[in-house]
Amino acid sequence: MTEKRKNRLRHAIASVLIIFIVPLCERGKDMSGASSVNAFAGKELVCGIDLGDDMYGSHGLETGFNYELLNRFAKDNSCNLRIVAFSKHNNYLDSLKAGKLDLVITHEHELEGLEGVGLTRKVDECSVWAVKDKEEIRQMNSWISHITSSPEFIQMKRRYKGNFNPHKRAEKGIVTSVVSPYDDIIRKYAKTLGWDWRMLAAVVYQESKFSINSVSHRGAMGLMQIMPQTGRHYGVEDLLDPDKNIEAGVKHLRRLQNQLNSSGMELTELIKFTLAAYNAGEGRIADCRNFASAKGYDNNSWDEIQKIIPLMREESILDEPSVKLGKFQGHETIAYIDSIMSHYEAICAICPAR
Repeated sequence: MTEKRKNRLRHAIASVLIIFIVPLCERGKDMSGASSVNAFAGKELVCGIDLGDDMYGSHGLETGFNYELLNRFAKDNSCNLRIVAFSKHNNYLDSLKAGKLDLVITHEHELEGLEGVGLTRKVDECSVWAVKDKEEIRQMNSWISHITSSPEFIQMKRRYKGNFNPHKRAEKGIVTSVVSPYDDIIRKYAKTLGWDWRMLAAVVYQESKFSINSVSHRGAMGLMQIMPQTGRHYGVEDLLDPDKNIEAGVKHLRRLQNQLNSSGMELTELIKFTLAAYNAGEGRIADCRNFASAKGYDNNSWDEIQKIIPLMREESILDEPSVKLGKFQGHETIAYIDSIMSHYEAICAICPAR
């Protein structure tokens, strides 16, 4: 081939690339919702999710769904997020107007008559994104338009919508491989405990009903109801993050389980005692076991421990040398173990082992 023909071929290939490949790349950008002029690139956005309490809602796990959607937005638009969830003590819309938040996800009816903020198009049937900087709405709407028409959005939405109560599903005879939107995370961390992942799912359901924005009156947060100081002890700051929250909870369970592991318990009993310590604290459960042993009961059997707990409510327990922390009512802990075992039975019914 002559040099002249080689040059013609090179020009022809370049033309094809310009005509066909470049538009395809631009179309790929459009499909991800990213703009050619990205108003968010490199920014950190502080976002509030104010959708109420998922545990008692009728729209599924809205906060978890929008949390995942926000993280997808950040990935597509090359920005960083700090996400905070609903708190009864904070008015997120006032924080948005004051510039303390960059974006708030809330129900559309909460924004009727509100001035000073701009609204995106609906993300789903009931929620919208509110921002103070109205110039950013165009790019957000473009992204929302593309993502909500994608198959992955439909799949994501399906994972979070519906009733995740295992007892109601078991009553209906439902058989499924899906227990919650967080099954993959639960499976991953259950392996580090040596537990059936469905048992850990029962714990998560007991603690939060699979709602990431669950907060107790004592300040425990998220899927496994982790106290902030406990999270920090295990290197976790963002307790709203499903993966991090379960990671912290499982690290704590593993520490408790390791303390009990030398007792020679069989696995089911080991799990019950670990959960009892998770609920009441290891000191209380050590008192129960020491007192049971002193009274001639099997301190490796949770059923036997339940028999001596009523004695630990008496004034006389204060004189027992085997008991360090005084009286222990134990009602909550007994109910806690019973509930988790009931949840586990229901989860096994809807999701049989394979």
